[in-house]
Amino acid sequence: MANGNGTVLVEVRGLVKTYKRADGTEVKAVQNIDLDIYKGEIFSFLGPNGAGKTTTISMISGLLHPTQGDAKIGGFSITQQAMSAKKLLGVVPQEIALYPTLSARQNLEFFGKMYGLHGKELSANVDEVLDFTDLKDRAKDRVDTFSGGMKRRVNIGIGLLHKPQLVYMDEPTVGVDPQSRRRILDTVIRLREERKMTVLYTTHLMEEAQELSNRVGIIDKGRIIALGTVGELIQQVGEEDRLVLNIGEQKLPDGLIEKIQTNVQGITRALYDAPVEASDEGGSAHPGHITVYAKRGRRALPQLLQLVNETGLDVLAVEVREPDLEAVFLQMTGRALRD
Repeated sequence: MANGNGTVLVEVRGLVKTYKRADGTEVKAVQNIDLDIYKGEIFSFLGPNGAGKTTTISMISGLLHPTQGDAKIGGFSITQQAMSAKKLLGVVPQEIALYPTLSARQNLEFFGKMYGLHGKELSANVDEVLDFTDLKDRAKDRVDTFSGGMKRRVNIGIGLLHKPQLVYMDEPTVGVDPQSRRRILDTVIRLREERKMTVLYTTHLMEEAQELSNRVGIIDKGRIIALGTVGELIQQVGEEDRLVLNIGEQKLPDGLIEKIQTNVQGITRALYDAPVEASDEGGSAHPGHITVYAKRGRRALPQLLQLVNETGLDVLAVEVREPDLEAVFLQMTGRALRD
């Protein structure tokens, strides 16, 4: 199936997952998800923990049976033609699923046989995966001697052994150090660029979704609340930068906010957030801030600082926040992505 965006590999229609609590009440973890994922793209589900990302992706991959609805991979229904659909899918779960006393190669060979690979094909695929995940030098070492990041890479390798069309990765960077995280993200990009593979990726980290994704589905309380490219989603909240000036506990001069809005070119609005004192120690729980919204924040910044300094205020710190997916989530839900 194809449309203007390319060939559809994954079709999701009316997907619902309902659980019953101990008291008999029902909870809808996923509510009426409709979605197309195209061949060769990285599609990311972005949302806070508990938003329904893992439940949705588990139904798409056949690990959970939906209460209602269906998903198709390559035209095969995950509920009616599960084996055919799963042959096109590689799974990289959030939890490490390895045998610690076996070597990296032995783990790959074991899981390769589970995929139905044997003989020369198995050996060639294992060698290819070890090379792709940069683990050739450690192939004979026991997995229990590996770092968390290396174990993640073996986990990714297992999902690639049978050369699937679609790889699903559930929060693959959780619990790894920054260097390992960087290598994992680079591996995800290489899957698309070198292998032309489709990746279905879940994360609660806005910066990962922004870097990796051709398209992003922002999910909250079991619903997709926004869907599109990163650029399309950010346009929904406008293209204004936020300039945040920390002025500590200093008193705001009368009329300063009005002067900023009138005299600084490119400013659309300015707000003052007064300092809040901690009740127990009498200090400041958070300092005062002047927040300014501007079409081109970095251009407006020098004039803004000059105007503020002329009033005698000392600016303790400045932060320039460009529009991002965090702002999209904040506008649509009224809370931060990490809340």
